[in-house]
Amino acid sequence: MNELVVNDLSKEFPARGEPLVVLRGVSLRLGAGENAAIVGPSGSGKSTLLSIIGGLEPPTRGRVELAGDDPWQMDQRRLAQFRNTRVGFVFQDHYLLPQCSVMENVLLPTLASGGPSADTVARATMLLERVGLAARREHRPAELSGGERQRAALARALINQPLLVLADEPTGNLDRTSAQNVAELLLELQRLENTILVVVTHSRRLADMMQRRWELNDGRLEELAA
Repeated sequence: MNELVVNDLSKEFPARGEPLVVLRGVSLRLGAGENAAIVGPSGSGKSTLLSIIGGLEPPTRGRVELAGDDPWQMDQRRLAQFRNTRVGFVFQDHYLLPQCSVMENVLLPTLASGGPSADTVARATMLLERVGLAARREHRPAELSGGERQRAALARALINQPLLVLADEPTGNLDRTSAQNVAELLLELQRLENTILVVVTHSRRLADMMQRRWELNDGRLEELAA
């Protein structure tokens, strides 16, 4: 079953004197097609939690499992493959390569598995149509608006058909109208692809659009009432 399970996760960073404890026994569970927001004050560990779930930062203790596989039990080769194929990342900054076209940026994650095929090019074309950028596929990022760049980043995150999408402040750099459009599109694509979606956000509007909401404070995660 395509399920995300985080069990008793803790994270500490070395510091003078006592270690800096960022996460304290965090647990959560989400199934395919479910989405959730994680809210909390700046510096509460939200981005660190996403990094651990996505295979970017190892935990100090605890387990992460996606479809039964723990990325932190994998060797480096398998871990890199996990990040590339199982997880799609969307960040506050779009991180599009300025020298590449929109289409080339969307196809970038396929390079790790040998480069784009006819099937992945067809999927990229379909995703760009879904995000309303079919007519902009040959444009460079500098020729796009902020909202268009983030929509291209959404398409890129989905190109390898990930089981899990992790979005860290995906609307944080956008004006209100663009933020609403990107949020609605993110949820529409998540439903169509039947992925698991976890969003870290300071936006109450975006958090309220999610099926479930957790608050991270003092390293502890608590689910908020619907």
